[in-house]
Amino acid sequence: MRPLRRDANLTRLALARFVSRSGGFAAFFVGIWGKATYDFDATPAQLAILMGTMGVCALIGSTIAGVLVDRFDPRRVLLAGEILFFPAALAPIFANSLVSLTVAVAVMDIVGMAVFTSVAAFPPYLTSDETRLKDINAVMESAQNLAFIAGPAVGAMLVEVWGTNQIFMFDAATSLIAALLVLPVKVRRMPARARSTPLGESIQGFRTVYGSRHLRLYTAVGTLIWLSFGAFAALEPLFYRDVLNQGPAAIGWVGAIFGAGLMAGAALLGRLPVRFLGARLLVFSALGSGAGAVLYTGTDDLGFVVAGAIAWGVILGMLFPALRTLVQSHTAEGMYGRVTGTVQVHNQTAELLPLTFVPFLAAAFGVQLVLVGSGVVAILVAAALVREAASLDRYDRVPPAELSELVPEPAR
Repeated sequence: MRPLRRDANLTRLALARFVSRSGGFAAFFVGIWGKATYDFDATPAQLAILMGTMGVCALIGSTIAGVLVDRFDPRRVLLAGEILFFPAALAPIFANSLVSLTVAVAVMDIVGMAVFTSVAAFPPYLTSDETRLKDINAVMESAQNLAFIAGPAVGAMLVEVWGTNQIFMFDAATSLIAALLVLPVKVRRMPARARSTPLGESIQGFRTVYGSRHLRLYTAVGTLIWLSFGAFAALEPLFYRDVLNQGPAAIGWVGAIFGAGLMAGAALLGRLPVRFLGARLLVFSALGSGAGAVLYTGTDDLGFVVAGAIAWGVILGMLFPALRTLVQSHTAEGMYGRVTGTVQVHNQTAELLPLTFVPFLAAAFGVQLVLVGSGVVAILVAAALVREAASLDRYDRVPPAELSELVPEPAR
């Protein structure tokens, strides 16, 4: 990655992202999964209900946040979300059953996805330059990936020394620190757009995505990745418990290693010339993601699991910031929040769908075979998208100034 010129706004935002997501990753992988799987001895069906509830609430949070970002700007939405997340993050401490834990994390996810969506929509509010946009997304992804290393590792240490509840206290504290870091950040002005009802503005985001050939493919790639994640959301902690015979700390340590892979992938994307950033990069990364999932879960050997975590992490570390950059590059100013919210809704819906059937598949065929199968499905579907990706990349071989005129404008 070529050096970015000194930018206090980006520095503060990236640091806030690292702090906030460190708490979030610790709470999810070790706190929520650990409490559900080990403290409450959850079954695949119960984990699917827990994750499904989180997914539905994430849909709500993403939809609301997308509209709010375009109305007020991502900084204000991010600040409000981080402050509201403080009490929400403490709620799981008081859960004494799987039902009460599910209720607690439902609230966490509504507020948490508002934070996530506002951060995802933030880079275009810092620059209008396409090359710099790629670099900012890579920096933001690197901050999150560094948190993916630190968060699960901190969670693993906390659960071994003090227990699960301290992880949620750590998560709550990081949200307040992040809010303080974001407070001085300045954003650039966006063109004023006519407002309608919140529902009408949300629908406008869907129309924009569906009306653009580029955005349709980018959204399809993200949806495919999150479909695979849906199987892991319900079964991955059971894979550690029943296949690898490992405790909750192992989830945290391997998660940290996975985060190192994500960090390497984001750094690799930052070094990639902008001319290579295109639809084929996304689709081939999706192919690699499927292969990484197969390697990660294909054996009961912890060494292979670690190798798979690194490989899968590198691929996803490139894919996610590339996906966000391409979405932002093909979105009209003033629509970033709603388009980002629409993409997030597709991702969360995709993560929800497997939860309706993977517990039954796991009961019939075993946890490990279902996880491997999810990777195989991702490979097959991504292969079917290669032709469309190549066509879009040929279309994009025009100067950037002309490209903005060729991309269909969203309905106003």
